[in-house]
Amino acid sequence: METQCAVPLTAGTRRGLSASHRWKVLGVGVAANVSFSAAIAGIPTTAVWLRADYHLGNAALGLALGAMGLGVALSELPWGVATDRWGDRPILLSGLTTTAAALFAMMLFVAPSAASVPALSWLVLSMCGVGLLGGSVNGSSGRAIMRWFQEGERGLAMSIRQTAVPLGGGIGALILPWLASTGGFRLVYGALAVMCSASGWLAWRWLHEPPETADTADTSANPASGARVPVAAGISPLRDAMIWRMVLGIGILCIPQFSVLTFATVFLHDFAHAGLRGITATMVALQLGAMIMRVWSGRFTDKHGNRRAYTKVSTLIAVASFVVLAAGTQYGLPAAWLIGLIVFAGICVSAWHGVAYTELATLSGKERAGTALGMTNTAVYVGLFVTPLSIPHVLSAGSWGLVWLVAAACALVAYPLFPKPASA
Repeated sequence: METQCAVPLTAGTRRGLSASHRWKVLGVGVAANVSFSAAIAGIPTTAVWLRADYHLGNAALGLALGAMGLGVALSELPWGVATDRWGDRPILLSGLTTTAAALFAMMLFVAPSAASVPALSWLVLSMCGVGLLGGSVNGSSGRAIMRWFQEGERGLAMSIRQTAVPLGGGIGALILPWLASTGGFRLVYGALAVMCSASGWLAWRWLHEPPETADTADTSANPASGARVPVAAGISPLRDAMIWRMVLGIGILCIPQFSVLTFATVFLHDFAHAGLRGITATMVALQLGAMIMRVWSGRFTDKHGNRRAYTKVSTLIAVASFVVLAAGTQYGLPAAWLIGLIVFAGICVSAWHGVAYTELATLSGKERAGTALGMTNTAVYVGLFVTPLSIPHVLSAGSWGLVWLVAAACALVAYPLFPKPASA
């Protein structure tokens, strides 16, 4: 049974917030990430229509799809530092409202029509701008969850928050291709702007400071023994070698995931000759499977205390799944098999997210989680920028089988960067 302890007078206690309010905070984090992920992971599912409506080649398409990732990569660390400095609420509110405004502007000025098609430069700059503003969502929502939830719950809570990425991508995959094919990109950008506005209202309504109690002292895992020890005050994650290793590992392991998110629709259309229904069903199934696995992974690792071991095993499974996908592509398996392999590989390379983010935020300490998550998401979205730019060149030099084999190699490179499980 949860009770509200006597605590210092904070914003949370002034509003009479009990510990159970943490589930509303988690809901805010999920909603914020869903709305932004619907853009960052949903727009790539419209790649076939984006290419046609804006009159783009594959290289230009890769630049347009990567531009939003570049914007997030440039802004994540500054947003994370600002979150640690000024708090979760003001950063998340300002980020969501300005992102919604940027998407409304794209709806009005950057959507192609029968009369005119905006220049590639305007599309790239607009996508980058949305990424710059939306980069506020990840670190601020993650820090809020780390501060409201205690050890033993954080793996599940952060994994639920991380389900927002495939959930947003699934919603995007479900509605954005249909909107793009029937009403054009004006409807695509408008729908995304409405989602960000709704999430901003939820953040304004529910996101407040947590009541601080004696048992919420900031702790971090001792990497050598696995014991819980206090984090030294003032130590920046920017000076921690283990955190940098995890940041690089997470960033590199996201490359095969982004290869699926950005170019799977093109692969299914051009190589497997799938139609709108097949493409939509594939991407929705992939995102739904990723959601389920992220929640299960968080609960499983909370119960067994094995976040590091789970992350390393998940990395090897992702390597194997992309090797199988590459082999199936190279040997020309039927379309139904290729769709199944795409879904399987996409789920395998997405399941570990919440677990790895929780371990990273725990190592940094919850008061510095904004900076650590900002570092990580900078690396992640550098990958989102580079991946769609690189795939057309790999494809022109080889084949789709080579594309998926390179993705497997990236996952293998990430494996030694994750820390070994703590000794018993």
